[in-house]
Amino acid sequence: MLNVRKVGIIGAGHVGSHCALSLILQGVADDIILVDVDEQKAKSQALDCMDTVSFLPHRAKIKAGSYEDMKDRDVVVISIGTIDNVAKDRLAELERSLKIVESFVPKVMKAGFNGYFVVITNPVDIITYFIQQLSGLPYNKVIGTGTGLDSARLRRILSEELDIDAKSIQAYMLGEHGNSQVAAISCAYINGKKLTDYIEERAPKFEKIDFEAIEAKTAAAGWDIYVGKQSTEFGIACTCTDIIRAIFHDEKKVMPCSAFLQGEYGANGLYAGVPVVIGKDGIEDIIELSLNSSERKKLNKTFDIITHHIKLGKSLLEA
Repeated sequence: MLNVRKVGIIGAGHVGSHCALSLILQGVADDIILVDVDEQKAKSQALDCMDTVSFLPHRAKIKAGSYEDMKDRDVVVISIGTIDNVAKDRLAELERSLKIVESFVPKVMKAGFNGYFVVITNPVDIITYFIQQLSGLPYNKVIGTGTGLDSARLRRILSEELDIDAKSIQAYMLGEHGNSQVAAISCAYINGKKLTDYIEERAPKFEKIDFEAIEAKTAAAGWDIYVGKQSTEFGIACTCTDIIRAIFHDEKKVMPCSAFLQGEYGANGLYAGVPVVIGKDGIEDIIELSLNSSERKKLNKTFDIITHHIKLGKSLLEA
């Protein structure tokens, strides 16, 4: 019997609907169920996605459903929530997001779900931690999108600075998917050539390049998009699709995700954005980069921020 790749998406707004569209446009999923508290929105998004299928080289089915329908899904994407347009800090969304996931994760598990959670909801590192706790699934099966999109933004910005195709640049943002994220410039490469060496050899052409400014610009990129359209959706949909494809095809692909750290990078008991290997068993390995002292100091700071908000989340759940 052929394997039908089944995905559930909880939250059918800007992000969830574009995840569904990306999954079918790229041929990653065959059967998608959308769930939203606004049932009519989920139905309408599903119908809109289905209207594209006759233009695709492959067939897919998308429909609206319920938490109980998640029981046979291979992957469930969690994309509930809205961006806080005042604080410009994803951490400000914690209480609202935590209350929502607490209300439905037990229902999904009670239905019999035993697949992979891919978490987009912000603050993603903290929410991913609590979804793992609420679900009881192994750490490797609960994956946050983390700094996956931020790393793509870093490559885009470096591409613009260097006039080099972004696909030829290997560079990661680490830590929190938020204001304290860290650009691992010392570990960035241009197809095997260390980025810092590449720039040094081409002085004075790149003598004015400012890595601190690039790091700050990358961290602010989501808000720059939000200003003009009050959402971000296309990039994160492709980030989510990349993770799911790696699972379904056992790609053993190295990509940045929010993963549970148990000693890696000197951190314990938290989820944070780091390079990982993703295959049929979810997060199969965590790759530690050889960061310089400045980057490690910044990374420790972002870990402290995540840890603080995990403690805050626990107090909210206990209240």
